[in-house]
Amino acid sequence: MANFYEKSRTAYNAKADDFDNSREGQYTHGLQRILLSEMRWCENQNVLDVACGNGSLLASINKKKAIKGFGIDISERMIENAIIKNPDMMFNVSGCERTPFQNNSMDIITVCAAYHHFPDTAAFAREANRVIKSRGMVYIVDIYLPSIIRLLFNPFVPLLLKDGDVRLYSPKEIIGNLERFGFEKVDATIKKNIQIVSVRKI
Repeated sequence: MANFYEKSRTAYNAKADDFDNSREGQYTHGLQRILLSEMRWCENQNVLDVACGNGSLLASINKKKAIKGFGIDISERMIENAIIKNPDMMFNVSGCERTPFQNNSMDIITVCAAYHHFPDTAAFAREANRVIKSRGMVYIVDIYLPSIIRLLFNPFVPLLLKDGDVRLYSPKEIIGNLERFGFEKVDATIKKNIQIVSVRKI
């Protein structure tokens, strides 16, 4: 786990300052737009973006309807840039398995283009259950590959993708993991090579 985190931390610290203009940054912004089209939220709700990068998703959410934004990321430089972009929000350098937030404090959790970086998805689901309120929503948007391609590709993901990527998941795998920790499926959509999963805390 430590090896994956260190690879991700090193890679995204190096990318942070020009991330929005990079090819990966542009791809991530495309996923953010898809996520925004699927999300439903109310003004002043507490929204936690896990692996928030430079805070661009939270900024976009807040622009559409004002929120109380919170973000965590393992890249210190990404967090520094997120604070500059969103000075009225709260950001912390943190992994997804243990966060600095109180129990039942979040209305919504988002994960954009990052779930395949999580070394321990069960620990993420457990922590999401702890910090989110009853009936709170988790939205995850990530890369999607058909099952046969994913089966062939996954053993080589850490070797081929050197930025701390762990493995790719299907919507069924993502939902199944979260269901084990007190969530229920709301929706799962596949749009070409992108999947959007939403679950609700029971």
